[in-house]
Amino acid sequence: MFVRKKKINILNQSIDKLSKILEEGNFVELTYIFGSRKEIIVRNLISGIFRGIGIGIGVTVITAILVILLQKIVTLNIPIIGEYIADIVEIVERSR
Repeated sequence: MFVRKKKINILNQSIDKLSKILEEGNFVELTYIFGSRKEIIVRNLISGIFRGIGIGIGVTVITAILVILLQKIVTLNIPIIGEYIADIVEIVERSR
């Protein structure tokens, strides 16, 4: 019984070492590259679509926040900056 447990321990240690070696060698990524081309194309297409949607939403939110901040600055009536920002806000609103 003791010999069997010792062999199981040695086997578990060997599996752990093999797992570390495969992780360090990026073996999983290599299997992905050598996988089905159709699967790779579909996966990359879907990830590209979602990245594009995320970028579009992010740019829209940031632009909206900037326009709101610029409108608030215009209401402060700062002489030179206020006129310049009012022109920018007007251009943005006309392009909607």
